[in-house]
Amino acid sequence: MPATTGVLVVNLGTPDAPTPAAVKRFLAEFLSDPRVVDLPRLPWQIVLRTLVLPFRPKRSARAYREIWTAAGSPLLTGTEALVRALAGRFAALAPDPPAIAMGMTYGNPSISLALQSFRDRNLERLVVLPLFPQYSATTTAAALDRVEAALAHWPSVPEIAVIEDYHADADHIAALAASIKSARTSWKHLLFSFHGIPRRYAVAGDPYGDRCQTTARLVAERLALPAEGWSVAFQSRVGGAKWLAPYTADRLRELGSGGSKRIAVVCPGFAVDCLETLEEIALRGQATFIGAGGLEFEYIPALNDDAAQVACLARLVRERVNAARVPAP
Repeated sequence: MPATTGVLVVNLGTPDAPTPAAVKRFLAEFLSDPRVVDLPRLPWQIVLRTLVLPFRPKRSARAYREIWTAAGSPLLTGTEALVRALAGRFAALAPDPPAIAMGMTYGNPSISLALQSFRDRNLERLVVLPLFPQYSATTTAAALDRVEAALAHWPSVPEIAVIEDYHADADHIAALAASIKSARTSWKHLLFSFHGIPRRYAVAGDPYGDRCQTTARLVAERLALPAEGWSVAFQSRVGGAKWLAPYTADRLRELGSGGSKRIAVVCPGFAVDCLETLEEIALRGQATFIGAGGLEFEYIPALNDDAAQVACLARLVRERVNAARVPAP
């Protein structure tokens, strides 16, 4: 029997290659999205085309080359592995497993291409699973914009369910805690580092920062960490505007020069390892911490295709599907 449900797994995206040209194409698309940069369109496009794109791609390409593998971009291959694991989980648990496809908000494979693989299947429902545990307009809503734009061209649109957020899901918290428990070093302080957003977005109502704090608190509680044994910071700040604080680089310097000479860093905002975890934290973050006087630094990998993450995400999908099958009273 053909699948009547499609599951679209969405991640942010990645350049096709660690080259300035490929990075430039990716950044041009990414930084042109008003969800990502909310400045007036024409002035921002002038800045983007004259001050950003001529220079930043070369620097970013060097960073991508630091973490690129023979198989390609870690974000792409990691997301592919997670999707394969989810497909296997669905096949093992359901007599009529859903179809599953992967799309990136920016770059390839696109959300539009992923949805095209569903178009001729006469789907009754579509479950959209953005791999962003903490909702933000800059990530989840941006992905949903692309989904809506692609579906606008369908002659008949299936019922749509969105997993907008799982920042406080008990299984997700348990999976994060288990991964932290497996850390190799006897760390004295655990730093939760989340991707930042401009502070003005939070002031305008984006709940992302609060949800990051909730994720960290719930994990710390599950691990029974003392208040002084963990902290939260925000990474990947660009430009001169104020972003969510404290900044990860500043916090690493404080920890390295203070009493916490042995630390572990985990990045619970990333379902799959990528440039921001592997290069910015595992490489540059470690150098910052050690340079400030720290002794031991461990980056705890993202959950990736860990069985606990796969089980959690598969359950969230099944719950959305089963809720859609229940007739309204």
